[in-house]
Amino acid sequence: MSARILVVDDILPNVKLLEAKLSAEYFDVMVAHDGFQALDLVQKDHPDLILLDVMMPGMDGFEVCRRLKADPKVTHIPVVMVTALSESADRVHGLEAGADDFLTKPVDDIALFARVRSLVRLKMMMDELRLREQTSNNLAMVDPVGSEIEQDVRSARILVVEDVKAVADRIVAACDGAYQVTVEPAVGEAMTLARSGDFDLVITSLNLNGSDGLRFCSQLRAVEETRQIPILILVEEADRKRLAKGLELGVSDYLLRPVDRNELLARVKTQVRRKRYQDRLHANFHRSMAMAVTDALTGLFNRRYMTGHLDTLIARAGPGVRGLSLLVLDIDHFKAVNDTHGHAVGDEVLREFGGRVSRSVRGIDLACRYGGEEFVVVMPETELAVARKVAERLCRHVAEEAFIVKGGDLALPITCSVGVAAWRAEESGEALLKRADDALYVAKREGRNRVTVAE
Repeated sequence: MSARILVVDDILPNVKLLEAKLSAEYFDVMVAHDGFQALDLVQKDHPDLILLDVMMPGMDGFEVCRRLKADPKVTHIPVVMVTALSESADRVHGLEAGADDFLTKPVDDIALFARVRSLVRLKMMMDELRLREQTSNNLAMVDPVGSEIEQDVRSARILVVEDVKAVADRIVAACDGAYQVTVEPAVGEAMTLARSGDFDLVITSLNLNGSDGLRFCSQLRAVEETRQIPILILVEEADRKRLAKGLELGVSDYLLRPVDRNELLARVKTQVRRKRYQDRLHANFHRSMAMAVTDALTGLFNRRYMTGHLDTLIARAGPGVRGLSLLVLDIDHFKAVNDTHGHAVGDEVLREFGGRVSRSVRGIDLACRYGGEEFVVVMPETELAVARKVAERLCRHVAEEAFIVKGGDLALPITCSVGVAAWRAEESGEALLKRADDALYVAKREGRNRVTVAE
C-alpha cells in the first residue's frame, strides 16, 4: 500500500533518516522543516499522513496539530507525533491536540510501518465515505455530517475484555460517568456480546489467561457485525512485535501498561468520535442510496430502479420460470384534481394511491412510481390470470374508498385504469412495458376505472 507521507522536522538528519526508511517501503515522501512550511504544504498537496516532530522553533508540533484539526479541509489527515518526549502527560497533550499516535525517538521500524499502514488504510476508507457523502450533498440528498472532532461522545458503550479484575476496575473507574462500560473476562462471551450489542469501542488486553488477545481481535474484524467497531488494545512495553501484528490485523489504537487514566480517556474519546463520525457517514451513504432508488413523494421505488429490476428478472428467466407479469396503473382524471384543488392535494392523492398499491401487492412484487400519476407493479412468478385478478382487486380498492385529504376536510372519489401484460420468451423489458402501457390506454379509451389485458 503506497501513500504520500509528510515528514515535518527541523533537524535535517532526522528528516533524512525517516525519508530513507519510508522511501525504501515505497511511500511517496514530502518534507517540511518547520510548522509554517508544513501547514502550507498540507493545504497545497493534502498528504495521506503526517509524521510531525514536537520540538520545533517558531511553532511546536502541538500547535501545528491543533491548527490542522481545526481546519475542516484537512482535519481528516492522520497525524503521528514523532518526539523524544516520553512522558504520559506529553502523549495526552498531543492526543488532546488531535494527534492519532505518538512514536518515541529513536523510532522503531516495526512500530513505524505498522502504524503508518494502519492509519493510511483507515484514511483511505474514510476518504471513500466522505467522497460519497460529498456527492450526495451536491445532489441535496443528505445533510453534511460535519467533522470528526464535532461528534458527540456522550452515552458511548464500551466493552472491556480483561480477566485481571484490578485492571478492569481501573478502566471502569476512569470511564465512570462518561461512558457505559460492560466488562467481560471470557473471550467467547465477549464475542457474543460484541456481535449482539451496539458498542462504540472494544478495549482488550493482549495477555488474556487461556486466550489469545490477537485471535480475539482478528475474530472481531472477520465478522460483519463487529468489523467496524474500534479496538483499543492494552500492551506491555516489551510486546512491540505483537502490537505491530495487532495493527496489521486492524486494531485501531493501543495503550502501554501501566494504564494512565488521562491517556486512556484521551484515546477512548478519539476512537469514539471516529466511530460516531464513521457511523454517520455510513448512515448518510445508505440514506442517499435509498433516495437514489425511491420516489421522494410516495416512498415507492422509482422508474430507474424498476427498469433495472425488470431487466434482471428477464435476464434470469428460463424454461422453469412460472411467469412474469406487469401492471401499469394510471389515476383517472388526475389533472382535474390538480386544477380544482391544487398541487398540494394532488400530492396527497399520489401518496395515498402509492400506499394502496403497496398494500395490495405481495412481498415479492415491486411497486414503483413510473412518473406523474402513472405507477407500475412488477410481479415475478405470476401468470397472467393471477395478475389480472390482483389488478381488478386493486382497481376496486381504489374506487370503493374515497381519498381523505386536507386533514380530513375533503373526501375525493378516485378511480384508476390498469393495463396488464405477461412476459413472452425473448421479449425485452421495454417491449413488455410497451404492451402493458398500450393495454392501459385501451382501458382509458373504454371508459376508465377498469382493467385491460394485453393481447
